[in-house]
Amino acid sequence: MKFAALLLAVVCGAAGQETGPAAYTLGPDDQIVIRVLDLEEFGASSTATDKPYRIDLRGFVNLPLVGRMKAGGRTIEAFEAELVGKLREFVKEPQVTVMVTEYRSQPISILGQVTSPGVHQLQGRKSLFEVISMAGGLKPEAGYTIKIVRKKEFGAIPLKSAKMDTTGEYSVAEVNVKGIMNAEHPEENLLIQPFDVITVPKAELVYVVGTVQKSGGFTLADREKVTVLQALSMAEGFGPQPADKECKILRKTGNSDREEIPVNLNAILKGKAPDVPMQSEDILFVPASTGKKILARTGEAAIALTTGLLIFRR
Repeated sequence: MKFAALLLAVVCGAAGQETGPAAYTLGPDDQIVIRVLDLEEFGASSTATDKPYRIDLRGFVNLPLVGRMKAGGRTIEAFEAELVGKLREFVKEPQVTVMVTEYRSQPISILGQVTSPGVHQLQGRKSLFEVISMAGGLKPEAGYTIKIVRKKEFGAIPLKSAKMDTTGEYSVAEVNVKGIMNAEHPEENLLIQPFDVITVPKAELVYVVGTVQKSGGFTLADREKVTVLQALSMAEGFGPQPADKECKILRKTGNSDREEIPVNLNAILKGKAPDVPMQSEDILFVPASTGKKILARTGEAAIALTTGLLIFRR
């Protein structure tokens, strides 16, 4: 998945959303620095000795001159405005700047097939793809869906596909990566809430082995199914001397065994048989033709012998 395209989706999906620092909602355990022009109690000198203030677990912070103030649950802009009002008792026109030096109150978990999985902090209003970008973007082997789990206290996920889990404590939804990136379902690039858990599963694979140009596992990406011809195309076609009438699909059964499904690729390629759908974890095996190998080796030996005689006669 191209990261440039992912960034484009982020810009398009987040258009019109307020994401600046002033929109960040303060919370417990965040650390802030406050500067007020002409008030040394608040670092008026703009030096590196600014005193940090930690917001307590109830969302309050103790400040010089004004005492205890509610900060948790308010945006930086709203907190600055209230502080300006309280400081008018000491300065005619207070010029207040509030900066967050440590974000600790709005963790989210981004797990699975991203470059930097783990716990990240929301800093302002962020869309789904913006936080995926914070985690370094999707890995090439990422699947075609992203799962979001949200605590009930932050409201249900605003998507038609969302549902509550069996405990009734979490809202759960899945979004389609391709639908967002192609702008088919921009509403799925939703705003992320604190404590959301975002999981990017690994893409499902099919395998092609044997007499092909490029053996290996191939991701289904945004497709849930692939046919044998599509799988052969991903493997860049046949190798030398394939037994194209004797191919087979090896498919997992309920246990660790695999069943064999005969596939006549020769007939499929000629349009005499329908293409065969494959499932996740299927293996398409293309054997080599023993007869063709023997003929090829006989031909090589004949060429070598003829060449040797010509050289000898000279």
